[in-house]
Amino acid sequence: MMNKKFVALITDYVKNYQEKKQTRTTWREPVIGVAAAADPLFPRLKEIIGPNHALPGELLPGARAVLVFFLPFSKSVVASNIAGEESSQEWDYACIETNQLINDLNRFLHDTIVSMGYHASLLPSTYNYDGEKLISDWSHRSVAYIAGIGKFGLHNMLITERGCCGRLGSVITDLELTSTLRTAEELCLYKINGSCQKCLKKCVNQAFTLAEGKVAFDRYRCNEQIYDKIVPEYPIGSGDACGKCMCGVPCSLGIPGKAKKSKSDS
Repeated sequence: MMNKKFVALITDYVKNYQEKKQTRTTWREPVIGVAAAADPLFPRLKEIIGPNHALPGELLPGARAVLVFFLPFSKSVVASNIAGEESSQEWDYACIETNQLINDLNRFLHDTIVSMGYHASLLPSTYNYDGEKLISDWSHRSVAYIAGIGKFGLHNMLITERGCCGRLGSVITDLELTSTLRTAEELCLYKINGSCQKCLKKCVNQAFTLAEGKVAFDRYRCNEQIYDKIVPEYPIGSGDACGKCMCGVPCSLGIPGKAKKSKSDS
Protein backbone atom coordinates (compact mmCIF):
# COMPACT_ATOMS: atom_id res chain seq x y z
CA MET A 1 0.00 0.00 0.00
CA MET A 2 2.83 2.41 0.90
CA ASN A 3 4.49 1.86 -2.49
CA LYS A 4 1.24 2.65 -4.28
CA LYS A 5 0.95 5.89 -2.34
CA PHE A 6 4.34 7.10 -3.54
CA VAL A 7 3.73 5.94 -7.11
CA ALA A 8 0.57 8.07 -7.12
CA LEU A 9 2.32 11.05 -5.52
CA ILE A 10 5.20 11.01 -8.01
CA THR A 11 2.96 10.41 -11.02
CA ASP A 12 0.63 13.27 -10.11
CA TYR A 13 3.51 15.63 -9.35
CA VAL A 14 5.09 15.03 -12.76
CA LYS A 15 1.74 15.24 -14.53
CA ASN A 16 0.98 18.66 -13.06
CA TYR A 17 4.49 20.11 -13.16
CA GLN A 18 4.38 21.57 -16.68
CA GLU A 19 1.26 23.63 -15.97
CA LYS A 20 2.43 24.62 -12.49
CA LYS A 21 5.89 25.79 -13.59
CA GLN A 22 5.02 26.75 -17.18
CA THR A 23 7.86 24.66 -18.58
CA ARG A 24 8.49 24.14 -22.27
CA THR A 25 9.02 20.44 -21.56
CA THR A 26 6.34 17.82 -21.03
CA TRP A 27 6.96 14.33 -19.71
CA ARG A 28 5.47 10.91 -20.22
CA GLU A 29 4.35 8.84 -17.23
CA PRO A 30 7.28 8.10 -14.88
CA VAL A 31 8.70 4.67 -14.12
CA ILE A 32 9.09 4.11 -10.38
CA GLY A 33 10.87 1.46 -8.33
CA VAL A 34 12.30 0.74 -4.89
CA ALA A 35 15.62 -0.78 -3.82
CA ALA A 36 16.31 -2.11 -0.34
CA ALA A 37 19.12 -0.12 1.27
CA ALA A 38 20.64 -3.44 2.36
CA ASP A 39 20.69 -4.85 -1.19
CA PRO A 40 24.07 -6.58 -1.70
CA LEU A 41 24.51 -4.83 -5.04
CA PHE A 42 25.13 -1.47 -3.34
CA PRO A 43 28.56 -2.42 -1.91
CA ARG A 44 29.53 -3.71 -5.35
CA LEU A 45 29.18 -0.19 -6.77
CA LYS A 46 32.30 0.73 -4.81
CA GLU A 47 34.14 -1.82 -6.94
CA ILE A 48 32.39 -1.15 -10.26
CA ILE A 49 32.20 2.67 -10.14
CA GLY A 50 34.73 3.67 -7.49
CA PRO A 51 35.45 3.48 -3.76
CA ASN A 52 33.83 6.88 -3.18
CA HIS A 53 30.42 5.69 -4.37
CA ALA A 54 28.17 6.07 -1.36
CA LEU A 55 26.07 3.42 0.30
CA PRO A 56 22.51 4.48 1.18
CA GLY A 57 23.35 4.37 4.88
CA GLU A 58 26.32 6.67 4.37
CA LEU A 59 24.05 9.36 2.99
CA LEU A 60 21.18 8.71 5.41
CA PRO A 61 21.93 6.83 8.66
CA GLY A 62 19.35 4.12 9.26
CA ALA A 63 18.36 3.98 5.59
CA ARG A 64 15.94 1.22 4.69
CA ALA A 65 14.91 1.95 1.11
CA VAL A 66 15.77 3.97 -1.97
CA LEU A 67 12.87 5.32 -4.00
CA VAL A 68 13.88 5.74 -7.66
CA PHE A 69 12.06 7.40 -10.55
CA PHE A 70 12.71 7.74 -14.28
CA LEU A 71 11.16 10.79 -15.98
CA PRO A 72 10.80 10.01 -19.70
CA PHE A 73 10.90 12.81 -22.25
CA SER A 74 8.01 13.27 -24.68
CA LYS A 75 8.20 11.80 -28.18
CA SER A 76 8.56 15.26 -29.68
CA VAL A 77 11.64 16.05 -27.56
CA VAL A 78 13.27 12.77 -28.60
CA ALA A 79 12.41 13.31 -32.27
CA SER A 80 13.93 16.79 -32.18
CA ASN A 81 17.33 15.39 -31.20
CA ILE A 82 17.76 12.70 -33.86
CA ALA A 83 19.36 14.80 -36.61
CA GLY A 84 22.51 16.90 -36.46
CA GLU A 85 25.76 16.74 -34.49
CA GLU A 86 24.73 19.07 -31.67
CA SER A 87 21.83 18.52 -29.31
CA SER A 88 18.58 20.25 -30.25
CA GLN A 89 17.23 23.22 -28.33
CA GLU A 90 14.22 21.13 -27.28
CA TRP A 91 16.54 18.45 -25.87
CA ASP A 92 18.66 21.03 -24.06
CA TYR A 93 15.59 22.61 -22.48
CA ALA A 94 14.28 19.17 -21.49
CA CYS A 95 17.54 18.33 -19.72
CA ILE A 96 17.66 21.64 -17.86
CA GLU A 97 13.99 21.64 -16.89
CA THR A 98 14.05 17.97 -15.90
CA ASN A 99 16.99 18.54 -13.59
CA GLN A 100 14.94 21.25 -11.89
CA LEU A 101 11.92 18.93 -11.77
CA ILE A 102 14.05 16.27 -10.07
CA ASN A 103 15.24 18.76 -7.46
CA ASP A 104 11.70 20.00 -6.83
CA LEU A 105 10.26 16.48 -6.72
CA ASN A 106 12.97 15.35 -4.30
CA ARG A 107 12.10 18.27 -2.02
CA PHE A 108 8.41 17.35 -2.23
CA LEU A 109 9.12 13.69 -1.40
CA HIS A 110 11.49 14.68 1.41
CA ASP A 111 8.88 16.95 2.99
CA THR A 112 6.16 14.32 2.58
CA ILE A 113 8.25 11.62 4.23
CA VAL A 114 9.33 13.91 7.06
CA SER A 115 5.69 14.84 7.70
CA MET A 116 5.04 11.11 8.21
CA GLY A 117 7.66 10.99 10.97
CA TYR A 118 10.53 9.51 8.97
CA HIS A 119 13.74 10.80 7.39
CA ALA A 120 14.72 11.28 3.75
CA SER A 121 17.66 12.48 1.69
CA LEU A 122 17.74 15.56 -0.49
CA LEU A 123 19.91 14.41 -3.40
CA PRO A 124 20.35 16.69 -6.42
CA SER A 125 20.07 15.42 -10.00
CA THR A 126 23.87 15.04 -10.03
CA TYR A 127 25.62 14.31 -6.73
CA ASN A 128 29.31 15.18 -6.13
CA TYR A 129 30.39 14.86 -9.76
CA ASP A 130 34.18 14.46 -10.13
CA GLY A 131 35.25 16.59 -13.09
CA GLU A 132 38.50 14.67 -13.53
CA LYS A 133 37.33 11.07 -13.14
CA LEU A 134 33.95 11.98 -14.68
CA ILE A 135 32.01 9.90 -12.18
CA SER A 136 29.56 10.73 -9.40
CA ASP A 137 29.50 9.59 -5.79
CA TRP A 138 25.88 8.49 -6.30
CA SER A 139 24.89 6.98 -9.64
CA HIS A 140 21.14 7.35 -10.13
CA ARG A 141 21.46 5.02 -13.14
CA SER A 142 23.05 2.21 -11.15
CA VAL A 143 20.63 2.69 -8.26
CA ALA A 144 17.74 2.49 -10.75
CA TYR A 145 19.14 -0.82 -11.99
CA ILE A 146 19.25 -2.13 -8.42
CA ALA A 147 15.65 -0.94 -7.98
CA GLY A 148 14.62 -3.07 -10.96
CA ILE A 149 13.22 -0.36 -13.24
CA GLY A 150 15.57 -1.07 -16.13
CA LYS A 151 18.60 -2.84 -17.58
CA PHE A 152 21.71 -1.37 -19.15
CA GLY A 153 21.97 -1.24 -22.92
CA LEU A 154 25.05 -1.42 -25.11
CA HIS A 155 25.26 2.39 -24.92
CA ASN A 156 25.54 2.31 -21.11
CA MET A 157 22.11 3.93 -20.75
CA LEU A 158 19.35 2.40 -18.64
CA ILE A 159 16.50 0.98 -20.74
CA THR A 160 13.16 1.12 -18.93
CA GLU A 161 9.66 0.19 -20.04
CA ARG A 162 9.45 3.76 -21.35
CA GLY A 163 12.83 3.69 -23.04
CA CYS A 164 16.08 5.42 -22.15
CA CYS A 165 15.38 9.05 -23.11
CA GLY A 166 14.84 10.90 -19.87
CA ARG A 167 16.40 11.60 -16.49
CA LEU A 168 16.64 9.71 -13.19
CA GLY A 169 16.28 10.76 -9.59
CA SER A 170 16.26 9.00 -6.24
CA VAL A 171 15.40 9.53 -2.58
CA ILE A 172 16.84 7.56 0.34
CA THR A 173 14.59 7.03 3.34
CA ASP A 174 14.30 5.10 6.60
CA LEU A 175 10.66 4.44 5.73
CA GLU A 176 10.01 0.76 5.01
CA LEU A 177 9.06 0.19 1.36
CA THR A 178 8.69 -3.01 -0.66
CA SER A 179 11.56 -3.62 -3.07
CA THR A 180 10.88 -3.93 -6.80
CA LEU A 181 11.85 -7.26 -8.33
CA ARG A 182 14.68 -7.24 -10.87
CA THR A 183 14.17 -9.15 -14.08
CA ALA A 184 16.82 -11.45 -15.54
CA GLU A 185 15.57 -10.56 -19.02
CA GLU A 186 17.84 -8.38 -21.13
CA LEU A 187 16.16 -5.41 -22.82
CA CYS A 188 18.92 -4.38 -25.26
CA LEU A 189 18.69 -6.04 -28.68
CA TYR A 190 22.45 -6.45 -28.88
CA LYS A 191 22.56 -8.22 -25.54
CA ILE A 192 19.64 -10.44 -26.59
CA ASN A 193 20.83 -11.55 -30.01
CA GLY A 194 23.80 -9.47 -31.11
CA SER A 195 21.73 -7.25 -33.42
CA CYS A 196 21.06 -3.50 -33.63
CA GLN A 197 24.18 -1.56 -32.48
CA LYS A 198 22.42 1.60 -33.70
CA CYS A 199 23.32 3.48 -30.52
CA LEU A 200 27.03 3.06 -31.23
CA LYS A 201 26.61 4.30 -34.78
CA LYS A 202 24.61 7.31 -33.54
CA CYS A 203 27.44 8.56 -31.31
CA VAL A 204 28.77 11.73 -32.95
CA ASN A 205 32.14 11.74 -31.17
CA GLN A 206 33.17 8.06 -31.47
CA ALA A 207 32.99 7.39 -27.75
CA PHE A 208 32.25 3.69 -28.26
CA THR A 209 34.45 0.91 -29.61
CA LEU A 210 33.08 -2.60 -30.14
CA ALA A 211 35.57 -5.44 -30.44
CA GLU A 212 35.08 -9.19 -29.96
CA GLY A 213 31.63 -8.66 -28.50
CA LYS A 214 32.77 -6.18 -25.86
CA VAL A 215 32.14 -2.44 -25.94
CA ALA A 216 34.66 0.07 -24.60
CA PHE A 217 33.22 3.41 -23.56
CA ASP A 218 35.48 6.46 -23.60
CA ARG A 219 33.78 8.78 -21.12
CA TYR A 220 36.27 11.55 -21.93
CA ARG A 221 35.18 11.67 -25.58
CA CYS A 222 31.56 11.65 -24.42
CA ASN A 223 32.31 14.46 -21.98
CA GLU A 224 34.08 16.43 -24.73
CA GLN A 225 30.96 16.36 -26.88
CA ILE A 226 28.80 17.59 -24.02
CA TYR A 227 30.97 20.27 -22.42
CA ASP A 228 33.83 21.22 -24.76
CA LYS A 229 32.12 21.78 -28.09
CA ILE A 230 29.15 24.07 -28.76
CA VAL A 231 27.41 24.88 -25.45
CA PRO A 232 24.55 27.32 -26.08
CA GLU A 233 23.32 29.57 -23.31
CA TYR A 234 19.58 29.86 -22.70
CA PRO A 235 17.61 32.05 -20.28
CA ILE A 236 17.22 29.00 -18.02
CA GLY A 237 20.80 27.71 -18.19
CA SER A 238 23.55 26.10 -20.27
CA GLY A 239 22.78 23.57 -23.01
CA ASP A 240 25.52 21.12 -22.00
CA ALA A 241 23.86 18.00 -23.35
CA CYS A 242 24.05 15.45 -26.18
CA GLY A 243 21.86 12.33 -26.05
CA LYS A 244 22.49 11.36 -29.68
CA CYS A 245 23.12 7.69 -28.83
CA MET A 246 19.65 7.52 -27.23
CA CYS A 247 17.54 9.15 -29.94
CA GLY A 248 16.17 7.45 -33.03
CA VAL A 249 17.06 3.96 -31.77
CA PRO A 250 14.76 1.01 -30.89
CA CYS A 251 15.07 1.65 -27.13
CA SER A 252 14.45 5.42 -27.23
CA LEU A 253 10.83 5.29 -26.09
CA GLY A 254 10.30 1.77 -24.79
CA ILE A 255 11.54 -1.78 -24.71
CA PRO A 256 12.31 -2.84 -28.31
CA GLY A 257 9.37 -4.84 -29.61
CA LYS A 258 7.40 -4.26 -26.43
CA ALA A 259 6.74 -0.52 -26.43
CA LYS A 260 3.52 0.20 -24.60
CA LYS A 261 1.09 2.61 -26.23
CA SER A 262 -1.03 4.92 -24.11
CA LYS A 263 -2.26 8.50 -24.05
CA SER A 264 0.56 9.35 -21.65
CA ASP A 265 3.17 8.36 -24.27
CA SER A 266 2.58 11.33 -26.56
